[in-house]
Amino acid sequence: MSQKIILHIDMDAFFAAIEELDHPDYRGKPVVVGADPKGGTGRGVVSTCNYEARKYGIHSAMPISQAYRRCPYAIYVFPRMRRYVEMSKIIHKIFYEFTPLVEPISIDEAFLDVSGCTRLFGSPEEIAKSIKKRIKAATGLTGSVGVAPSKFVAKIASDLEKPDGLVIVKPEKVKEFLSPLPISKMWGVGKKTEETLIKMGIDTIGRMAAMSREKIVKQLGKIGLHFWYLANGIDDRDVHTESTRKSVSLENTFLEDVDDEATIEKMIRSLSDNVSRILRKKNLKGKTLTLKIRLEDFSTFTRSRSFNEFIDSSALISKTALQLYSKFDRKGKKVRLLGIGISNLNTIVGDQMNFFDQQKEEEKKIDRVIDLIQNKFGADLIKKASLLDKHSRHIDSEEEK
Repeated sequence: MSQKIILHIDMDAFFAAIEELDHPDYRGKPVVVGADPKGGTGRGVVSTCNYEARKYGIHSAMPISQAYRRCPYAIYVFPRMRRYVEMSKIIHKIFYEFTPLVEPISIDEAFLDVSGCTRLFGSPEEIAKSIKKRIKAATGLTGSVGVAPSKFVAKIASDLEKPDGLVIVKPEKVKEFLSPLPISKMWGVGKKTEETLIKMGIDTIGRMAAMSREKIVKQLGKIGLHFWYLANGIDDRDVHTESTRKSVSLENTFLEDVDDEATIEKMIRSLSDNVSRILRKKNLKGKTLTLKIRLEDFSTFTRSRSFNEFIDSSALISKTALQLYSKFDRKGKKVRLLGIGISNLNTIVGDQMNFFDQQKEEEKKIDRVIDLIQNKFGADLIKKASLLDKHSRHIDSEEEK
């Protein structure tokens, strides 16, 4: 069996790069795409920033107020998603010029399997350079590419020489390439897991690879075995051409931290209603609901519940989310952000109606009627009574994050 040739292509500071492209006067200056900083008192977070802004320690998901304190004279701009999607479509179309085996990961990155394309387009290096050249010519933007025999190694490689990087890892060099890298580079290792691994004496991927499987499994369980395989360059995952959505979620950052229970509960209902509408629009159902709560001190908590059936019911999502919230102790702190997510998704095509569905058929009819009206006339025209306050018939629509 021939060795796979996998490319991971990751655009460089994608949103910010497009802003610089469209506004030449931004070039060479720190640019931050995200919420309005409002002089350091703004809500929300950084979506992305250019490399000039990163010199000040600014990064994606950082609170926008903190970014402003680090660099108040940066250029702060709101995201223009339509423009970013427009550019993303051009870039992804280029990928398909080289191979049909494309797995989009996000708006600005994808895996490509070019194993069967070398006779037509040349060596892996030539293919990578050709793709980079085509993207630059079509959009004026740069992307970084990692080339390797597996998805894991290709993704790590694409991040090492940004911006406009190209890193090629040959099959016989995989372990040598991975060994000195910090364990934080391991796919799936977050801050807490990193702390745990360092306490175990595992500060590099090479040290993980050198551990015995038995010890890793004993200390970390099944996920430890997954890490061990990756550290040893064992990753047989294919590039999946059909992008499967893993979750549907929405979140809202309050303009001011709140402790009013009625306001919090109404927001949970609103988010639940909108998440359920997105699920139905995309013909999806899910089995796991997650409530996300961020408090005024930025501490963040999640509470989840799984169902025996795949669900998309607005009423059930709302009821369950409120139950999860009712058991959460805020310890007197105000709420900064709320989020609702549905995961473990499955398409509803061919889904048989069971007793649970029959019991909820009236709720489903209501949801369908509301969906039809909102899709035709807008989300604000009709709302459930539980989402309306007693003084107003208007509720701001939520945006998908």
